[in-house]
Amino acid sequence: MSRLNEITLKDTYLKELSELRGVCGDEGAVRRFIREKVMPLCGEVFTDTMGNLYAHKKKEGAPVIALTAHMDEVGMLIKKIRDDGELEYDYAGLDPRVMPGRRVYVGRDAVPGVIGTKAIHLQSDEEYESSVPHKRLTIDIGAKNREDAEKYVSIGDYACFTTKFQEFGEGLFTGKALDDRVGCAVLMALLTQDYDCDLYAAFTVQEEAGLRGANLVADHVKPALVLNFEGTTANDMPGNKGHETVTSVGKGPALTFMDKGTIVDVKLFDALRETAKKHSIPFQLRKGTNGRTDMGRIHTDLGGCRAGGISLPCRYIHSAQSVASWADLKNMILLADAFLGDKKYCEVLGI
Repeated sequence: MSRLNEITLKDTYLKELSELRGVCGDEGAVRRFIREKVMPLCGEVFTDTMGNLYAHKKKEGAPVIALTAHMDEVGMLIKKIRDDGELEYDYAGLDPRVMPGRRVYVGRDAVPGVIGTKAIHLQSDEEYESSVPHKRLTIDIGAKNREDAEKYVSIGDYACFTTKFQEFGEGLFTGKALDDRVGCAVLMALLTQDYDCDLYAAFTVQEEAGLRGANLVADHVKPALVLNFEGTTANDMPGNKGHETVTSVGKGPALTFMDKGTIVDVKLFDALRETAKKHSIPFQLRKGTNGRTDMGRIHTDLGGCRAGGISLPCRYIHSAQSVASWADLKNMILLADAFLGDKKYCEVLGI
């Protein structure tokens, strides 16, 4: 039995990871936290010019396996300070419908702000029936005017939600940035174990801005196989049926067979399913094929490599408050641990 069978939610550092501020392009706090925790576990830890963090457990002569997860989260970038002191923002991966009334932190000093819009009493019938676009939303930091606002924030500052991580319901948890701090938590857990492969854990940057950090991973690692770990869409809402649900919270980690960036290697996909069945680990298939992950960029670089993905179902993803299951996260860790521990990658690679 793997030692990871005894892992608890607290052991994953997910609360700390979720609450860290790490909007796409500003992943420094997340990187520093992960580096501190994994340094004692690895023979080599380094960062590349983009800011990707690599933790390497070297094993001479063994196949090179890369595990990937991205550190960045969806968020905002201040693009204008208006004369009235309100802040206009650019954004990555955010639905405008989830924005009004949300609390945010702005800039390095975590200046508190509120995303504001016209009160319901003042809206026309047309405005009331439609969502408010980002261009009509602003961040209010309580400034009197532009000069006052400039004392606290600057154009180019990042802004993120202030959500606190919390356990609730029966085995559920909620927080921000579960896409993809859950993947980071999985990699950190796996680094506590030893496997018979030359193992790299790559914590990437700027995934939400077009998989930019992933561009460098193959150059530094040159993997024979890559496994990507993500938070993914769970659309298991009342009234949704079949493929509309994509994944369901509480039914196990989700295996990807394809998305917009990758058609998953058949041998790897089968090996992951066989591993789950052998170890009685519940799993489901990710039924949606929209979106891309870092493996879509990595597996086509250099000479190419085999690629697959394991995802955690998350409700309300890319919002200020997502929901997921501890059982799903634990089984995600156990599935990856069993795959590596059973050396299934040798079967996939034909060695």
